[in-house]
Amino acid sequence: MAEKSAVVRQVRGMTFAGLTESGHWVTVDGPPEFGGSSAAIRPKELILISLGACTGSDVVSILQKKRVKLGGFEVRLKAQVAEEHPQVYTKIHIEYVFYGENLASSDLERAIDLSQNKYCPVSAMLKNSVEITNSYVVLPSDDFHTIKTGT
Repeated sequence: MAEKSAVVRQVRGMTFAGLTESGHWVTVDGPPEFGGSSAAIRPKELILISLGACTGSDVVSILQKKRVKLGGFEVRLKAQVAEEHPQVYTKIHIEYVFYGENLASSDLERAIDLSQNKYCPVSAMLKNSVEITNSYVVLPSDDFHTIKTGT
């Protein structure tokens, strides 16, 4: 079985920098009310980004193999958080946003299904503790110019 490693080093206060075997650093921080300086993304937020990037890369790869031409693509995630500590995510909804014309729903649905049920290790790790749902929408390619986080 393969083994992976990471190191997370305190920079100052609640600011930490993490390094993995790929050689890339990521910085995380907390809010001021918990001793942080809001200098970087929160650790729990990275879970949403990891999930979106993992399933998104699967979907894009599958569609490329099927020679589906996208005018753009994004993954939007919304999570519900428990009110009591440790304030874990209790539900995560993934919305796949495909930009393009004449995209076959069967191709899109198959790519999402394969990602969620076979390929995405982040989904696999989370699905036993978090309810994960998904949906998708197809928008015109011309709309792929504004990033919306839902906030």
